[in-house]
Amino acid sequence: MNTWLVILHLFYFSKRCCKLFYHLNCNNSTMKGNVLGTLKKIRGHPLLIVNVASQCGYTGTHYKELAELDEKYRESKGLRILAFPCNQFGGQEPGSNEEISCSIKKYSPNFDIFAKIDVNGNNAHPLFKYLKHKQGGLLIDAIKWNFTKFIIDKNGQPVARHAANKNPLDLIPELEKVW
Repeated sequence: MNTWLVILHLFYFSKRCCKLFYHLNCNNSTMKGNVLGTLKKIRGHPLLIVNVASQCGYTGTHYKELAELDEKYRESKGLRILAFPCNQFGGQEPGSNEEISCSIKKYSPNFDIFAKIDVNGNNAHPLFKYLKHKQGGLLIDAIKWNFTKFIIDKNGQPVARHAANKNPLDLIPELEKVW
């Protein structure tokens, strides 16, 4: 195939995928009662999207570090953190949305934490279906545990996926590439 056709093809599909990303619906409300709707409202911002749980061994460290990233980079770099509670891993997020909100107050998260969702299976949230498709996992694409993190650039392109054992502050070098 002609080199220019390949470049044109890649350019077209990369732009199309970004448009698809911003049309994904996040109609479930945040713990603060806000409804994001489609991701168009945060277009142009680098994103860190993470599935969370309030009773996981990673909870304390990850919530503290996510809050630190939000505090440091929300205004200065436009970073938006979108957290989605999920009870699919060891039953570590069993409570209602109200109970989850109360249990994480001690970490003072100011980033958006949404209503509880599924990230795997037939009922997986469309956002996580998309992210798993664009940034496959090791061996299988399914989310394997709480606190899987996805970095999305300002154009809506998923550029990295990290497992639970990667602490949020360790993502700073990769986040710096998408400012």
